[in-house]
Amino acid sequence: MTDLTLSSVTLPARAPLLSRTGWAAFFAALLAVCALAPMLNLWVPESSPFHLSGYMITLLGKIMCYAICALAIDLIWGYTGILSLGHGLFFALGGYMMGMYLMRQIGRDGSYQSDLPDFMVFLDWKALPWHWALSDSFVATLILIVALPGLVAFVFGWFAFRSRIQGVYFSIITQALTFAAMLLFFRNETGFGGNNGFTDFKRILGMPLATPEMRMTLFVLTGVALLGFLLLGRWLVRSKFGRVLQAIRDAERRTMFCGYDPLPYKLTIWVISAMMCGVAGALYVPQVGIINPSEMSTGASIEMAVWAAVGGRATLIGPVVGAFLVNGAKSWLTVAAPEFWLYFLGGLFIVVTLFMPRGVVGLVRRIFKKNVPSIAVDKAQAAIKTEVTEQPAEPAHLPQGARA
Repeated sequence: MTDLTLSSVTLPARAPLLSRTGWAAFFAALLAVCALAPMLNLWVPESSPFHLSGYMITLLGKIMCYAICALAIDLIWGYTGILSLGHGLFFALGGYMMGMYLMRQIGRDGSYQSDLPDFMVFLDWKALPWHWALSDSFVATLILIVALPGLVAFVFGWFAFRSRIQGVYFSIITQALTFAAMLLFFRNETGFGGNNGFTDFKRILGMPLATPEMRMTLFVLTGVALLGFLLLGRWLVRSKFGRVLQAIRDAERRTMFCGYDPLPYKLTIWVISAMMCGVAGALYVPQVGIINPSEMSTGASIEMAVWAAVGGRATLIGPVVGAFLVNGAKSWLTVAAPEFWLYFLGGLFIVVTLFMPRGVVGLVRRIFKKNVPSIAVDKAQAAIKTEVTEQPAEPAHLPQGARA
């Protein structure tokens, strides 16, 4: 009998989170957000052509908040195959949590010089409603910014995913949920400011809000949050969890037959995506200075999907690029030709759907692959050519009759 030995199986080394080029781009973006932008805005004089104006800082900060939402959409749509048309709800919930705290920070500096917010005094409210109980605590506000969108997403996702609601039906239900919440927040009885929402913010953590230093601080925090969520998304999609998500996207029934229950995976990424939008909304409100129910409109949620589609789904960086491209065009067109903006947005979505299904990033990658030869492919072809042309040496131990 021959002894059977088990040969050791060598697993492939885990790929790094980012390549050298990726880490270089990441730290370059981090340096631009944390050092270059503050220097150009605070230290370079306004007369210099290199000065970065306060308006541009606010605009870029707002677009970075939108980019976080687009990234959240990409995680559930691009990598899981779940198209949500209601993420504006989670964005607005985070914004309202921050807005409630900022309204309490006004104190007696309001028009009515009351401890209650001005809109409550105008509506003859005598005390704060119960859901404003923790609004004066910054720590509690930070917790609620993440917890409330996550809780709403968990409850909704639990029933929706357990019921196997998929495709366009799921998209319609998310849109209906957001529209219902918008109608609720429009009512004055709910204590959220009605159709005017919250505005006229004064301070945050006791510091004045309308200063260049505070504006730059919020800009840096937003940029760091965006880069952090990019790393988080990269880590998620490259893990086993992310591979199961992509399997669910491509063939959910086959994934179930392989022994994976899609419910916990879909529910987890759905809640993470909602929390990301809540953080984006909280960073958005102090920079823009207002939050109202229009952020829950169906159009706002549809635009998030447009950003992801234009940039490129299942790429992570694509939705960020799409958010900057679309919102940059919106900022320019709404001033130069406001009547054409909606036509441009609709035409852009049609063009991307028909001619660029992988978005701008996919188009750039395809052009790059066509024009730039791959070094790895060239080396492989050279190795194959060498192996074919060279004749191997005859083994010396074979007898004369066995040689060719």
